[in-house]
Amino acid sequence: MQARTLALESDAINPMSSRLTVVFYIILCLEIGIVLTILPWVPHGWWGLSDWGNNYFLLLAARKTGYGLQRFVSSGWVRGTVTGIGLLNIAMGLWELFHFRKTVSALDGGGSTVESSPKPRAQAVAPNEIRPVQTDPLSDYPRRKHGNDDAQQS
Repeated sequence: MQARTLALESDAINPMSSRLTVVFYIILCLEIGIVLTILPWVPHGWWGLSDWGNNYFLLLAARKTGYGLQRFVSSGWVRGTVTGIGLLNIAMGLWELFHFRKTVSALDGGGSTVESSPKPRAQAVAPNEIRPVQTDPLSDYPRRKHGNDDAQQS
């Protein structure tokens, strides 16, 4: 009776946990995407943020590695790259939002979202069963010369 109750409770928990997992993943993707898209282009002092290329941690790292790092990070190329990564995160979050049910069913074990070719299933082998050793018939290793081989040839 108690085992059946635990099974029913686990069936009720699994769908909710997979839904919450997908919801938190969507929120995380959108939040990181928005921050990475906007942060490199925020002017100094806006919302209490410092400039992208002139913050404390970057200046600390630049002192240890050289000030070329600060110029590199504040360049338009790096800002554009970070913005592109942010846009990819937003796109992933939106894709997951529009395919919410499909992702939840995949997490529940209802099927794979990617269809692949059927693979032959390996036969179950008992742990104590002896299995034949599979060797490589065309080994790339040269034959070793042992003392016994020399004694037999002479």
